[in-house]
Amino acid sequence: MPDLRIFAGRSNNQLSKNIVRQIGLHLGKCEIRTFSDGEIWVKYSENIRGCDLFIIQSTNPPADNLMELLIMIDAAKRASARRVTAVIPYFGYARQDRKDQPRVSITAKLVANLITEAGADRVITMDLHAPQIQGYFDIPVDHLYSSAVFVPFFNKKKIPNLTVVSPDVGGIKMARAFAKRLGADLVLIDKRRPKPNQAEIMNIIGTVESRNLLIVDDLIDTAGTFCNAVLALKKAGAKEVYGACTHPLLSGNAVERISKVNVSRLYVSDSIALNSKAASFRSLEVQSVAHVFAQAIKRAHKNQSISSLFDIDKG
Repeated sequence: MPDLRIFAGRSNNQLSKNIVRQIGLHLGKCEIRTFSDGEIWVKYSENIRGCDLFIIQSTNPPADNLMELLIMIDAAKRASARRVTAVIPYFGYARQDRKDQPRVSITAKLVANLITEAGADRVITMDLHAPQIQGYFDIPVDHLYSSAVFVPFFNKKKIPNLTVVSPDVGGIKMARAFAKRLGADLVLIDKRRPKPNQAEIMNIIGTVESRNLLIVDDLIDTAGTFCNAVLALKKAGAKEVYGACTHPLLSGNAVERISKVNVSRLYVSDSIALNSKAASFRSLEVQSVAHVFAQAIKRAHKNQSISSLFDIDKG
């Protein structure tokens, strides 16, 4: 692959290294500095003219991560890279994907516009908060799924009497895909959110008594939804409760909240670098998605189909 070059921002250095290791390459050399006032400076330290260039960078807060990605894309286009693909394991600002009240921004569309205007030719991402965000881009988007990692993992664990739980209506498609491929029953929690980052459990639709439950979600931020779900399910007679989450934001006192509800195990991907509290949390286990991104990058570079990587989540 003589013209394939992979570079990484500073949001998740370990995942970037794992991805290029799977491909059999090294990360390209790129200088990234932050000035005293916070301004970001980027310079590619090698010739990238005519290259098929991939930039790995999650856009989780702080906003510097997003700004860094935009500057790296712009610098690559100005250095005459032939094609620039933004590899975004976690696409931040995706939760504001519609006008649910007057005078608010649709940040998912705004960020899609910024990435496109910066010069990206393609985007590879995983488990968007809402799949329709793909349509906000005017460039091709390859949407990968963490179920390609989690489903084989849980199949090997062979948890008896397993039921998959969607913590809200928005996650039902993801939960259904897990349940179908794990041969498990499906339960839906109907919740209502009185304020942002606050969730109230209303109804449990399905049978949970004497069952082992797996709550699946695309992200956990403050863990309010997740912890309320665990408590409600245990109150309804569940045995063991596990969690599977693609993007472990785990902000604020999320780890403390999760530790108090005694979840059996929380499995997360490495799409986001864990904060110090999460990294030391004994009930949390990381499953790497590096090989999924590595395969997507190799196939995109060779202009091959990537659909086989996410067929697991159809139906």
